[in-house]
Amino acid sequence: MNTIGKEQELQNRTILQKIARGTMLLRGLLPDFSAECLSELALIQAPAKAEDAPNARDLRDMLWSSLDNDDSEDLDQLTVAEPLLEGSIRILVAVADVDALVKKNSAIDRDAQHNTTSVYTSAKIFPMIPLKLSTNLTSLNLNEDRIAIVVDMTIGPDGSLVESDIYRAMVRNHAKLAYNSVAEWLEGKMPVPAAVAAVDGLTENLLLQDRVAQMMKRLRHIQGALSLETIEAKPVFKGERICNLQVEETNRAKQIIEDFMIAANGVTVRYLGQRGIPSLRRVVLVPRRWDRIAQIAAEHAFKLPKNPDSRKLERFLTMMKKADPLHFPDLSLTVIKLLGNGEYVAEVPGENAAGHFGLAVKDYTHSTAPNRRYPDLITQRLLKAAIEKRPIPYSVDELNFQAENCTKKEDIVAKVERQVSKSAAALLLQSRIGERFSALVTGSADKGTWVRLLDIPVEGMLKNGRRGIDVGDQITVELVSVDVGLGFIDFKKAE
Repeated sequence: MNTIGKEQELQNRTILQKIARGTMLLRGLLPDFSAECLSELALIQAPAKAEDAPNARDLRDMLWSSLDNDDSEDLDQLTVAEPLLEGSIRILVAVADVDALVKKNSAIDRDAQHNTTSVYTSAKIFPMIPLKLSTNLTSLNLNEDRIAIVVDMTIGPDGSLVESDIYRAMVRNHAKLAYNSVAEWLEGKMPVPAAVAAVDGLTENLLLQDRVAQMMKRLRHIQGALSLETIEAKPVFKGERICNLQVEETNRAKQIIEDFMIAANGVTVRYLGQRGIPSLRRVVLVPRRWDRIAQIAAEHAFKLPKNPDSRKLERFLTMMKKADPLHFPDLSLTVIKLLGNGEYVAEVPGENAAGHFGLAVKDYTHSTAPNRRYPDLITQRLLKAAIEKRPIPYSVDELNFQAENCTKKEDIVAKVERQVSKSAAALLLQSRIGERFSALVTGSADKGTWVRLLDIPVEGMLKNGRRGIDVGDQITVELVSVDVGLGFIDFKKAE
């Protein structure tokens, strides 16, 4: 490799960061905080204190712990479990009170409202609110007292919600845990993580959380929640050089948080509705292309009804995952695209609101990640007004505007993240032009045929040799070219 090539290789992370910033600016997002935001930030020196929430309960002695990605520093939620009589289990989810420091219409809030979410690209995270807040003063950090919104749920022996409440409380994180190490322990592959063993009673508490999460998950899927699974690859760096792409997979620890958050989000939207307060709902309406989903099922000898039915679709997906796990992520991706994108809608109590088809729930919002998602911060402000019996901070017109803005920006952010992921894959493969790989055909249309490599989680376009092949075929391809800036990866069918 020549000197220029070596320098490029050593600057992989810098290249991706420049691509990420440029793509964000091109699509109208802000990669940096405004001067007004930073000036306002300088005046905030401490987290919210107990006197800021005089009616908050003191729950600091409960065995709260955070469970997130290995590298996460913006800790939005804590969880804890408590056994009750006759097989019921009490689950509590504490959500960081971001609104305590980020007030509506402040400069920090206006910046957050512009992007509406943190942007997670391969080489750099662009946080929705400044790190001084999101990873410190509004984060539920280890061994720190914090004000939180607590969703308190009683789960029956069958995994169903028996009763619930929401209130403010002072909490304390006793263990900062990571998905992968906790999952390996829960799945019997590794001993108890040191951070778990160090806290008396936490081992038993997490086992209880795992048990109730699996109960809740089983019930959701019986009711028609979809078992969808796609391949998402995260670049692995050695210093500044990208050396691999690592597939992000679900696991038992992630399922604890996933099922608890789905339940907490449902409780939140019902809590607001019962008090006559409008909400910002997250919905996936009836599938955009149910006819095509039914056609794909028929090609696998499975008959779906004429009208959308999530329970029947879940049976088909379960059957296909068991029969063909290699191709299942690609089938899942196809179904996800045919279901259509989720969106935010403002809902006034009394209206017949749409539900979330993919989760098989009718009452759903986003409320558990206010450090990184703006809809969650809006919902938190509505919740606090409900808890404290204050006038609501948003009119229905404002909520309609926010719903449209958050839906639009979420789609833009997803495109930015995909663009940078493609560029990362192109960087990884740029020195392997001419090599051959086993691949799976994942898409075929007039505009092109797409393949996914089986050994490396990379997708690209098949430029030559498309004739006679179809989705699901396994072929050998040769890498022809890459364009790092555009994220293009081109193959041809190998002879």
